[in-house]
Amino acid sequence: MSTQTDPLFPALEPTRHGLLAVDAIHTLYWEECGNPDGVPVLFLHGGPGAGLSPKHRQFFDPAYYRIVLFDQRGAGHSTPLGETRHNSTQLLIDDIERLRDLLGVNQWLVFGGSWGSTLALAYGQAHPQHCTGFVLRGIFLSTPAEIDWFLNGMRWFYPDAHADFVAPIPPQDRGDLLQGFCKQLFGADPEAGLAAARAWGRYEGRTIHLLQHPEVEEEFGSAAVALGVGRLEAHYFSHASFFTEDQLIRQVDRIRHLPAVIIQGRYDVICPPHSAWRLHQAWPEASFHIIPDAGHGAFEPGIAAALVRATEQFKRDGTL
Repeated sequence: MSTQTDPLFPALEPTRHGLLAVDAIHTLYWEECGNPDGVPVLFLHGGPGAGLSPKHRQFFDPAYYRIVLFDQRGAGHSTPLGETRHNSTQLLIDDIERLRDLLGVNQWLVFGGSWGSTLALAYGQAHPQHCTGFVLRGIFLSTPAEIDWFLNGMRWFYPDAHADFVAPIPPQDRGDLLQGFCKQLFGADPEAGLAAARAWGRYEGRTIHLLQHPEVEEEFGSAAVALGVGRLEAHYFSHASFFTEDQLIRQVDRIRHLPAVIIQGRYDVICPPHSAWRLHQAWPEASFHIIPDAGHGAFEPGIAAALVRATEQFKRDGTL
């Protein structure tokens, strides 16, 4: 069980895992943990492109939950890494449904943070009948203002990190930073593309936590993570995540009848609290928690504890 000093449940290994070919290009890695006969919960990782960590399994009581996790297209152990062809929000939603059918799940609790919250909302609004509730952290609605904030606004808090972020982009291409990155990331020079991806990944890794964790910056700057994060975030940002204007707020009524918990770090620079506040104003029935001493990271103590409390609350309420 979790403790006050470590809110997460103990480390655990998958009970089974596999690969799911979803088209001629993409094959997804998936895994199950916990109780095979338990209440299903779906974990959606961030990014897009960030992939899974073994610690993501530990937000859930393994004696109660049947925990399902997967690497989205182009991320983690799914192949090909960083692939943007046939990669859109609608296709990710279709992938979730294919995985649900493969595993024989009728309904599940949907848990997602950052981009995972975006995808959780989009999936729920497309298939509310298959959702029993939501645990959402570090809300990202993928609006133009949020995308511009990530690319340009964060320099007001992290001028040093932002300077390193833009360094691989030629000065003449920095007027439209997103297109400047796309030119590098998807150009003919693979070395320039990798350098841009590493800069993007390090920028994100450097700004995740309230207090900096250099090892996270290094992890996000590694090719294994950066190629997924840099390429896919730029791809999704340049397509407004394949949403219509303010789609996730406009369609909240499709899921307002379902229970939800919104958890947000007060000092989240990557996904500032205004987006979580907007979501809560559109969905006042959802439980809303601002963590006063946290940034964006799911494993910051206050956020991790709140996430575990949420999964435990769903368990105690018997709403599933």
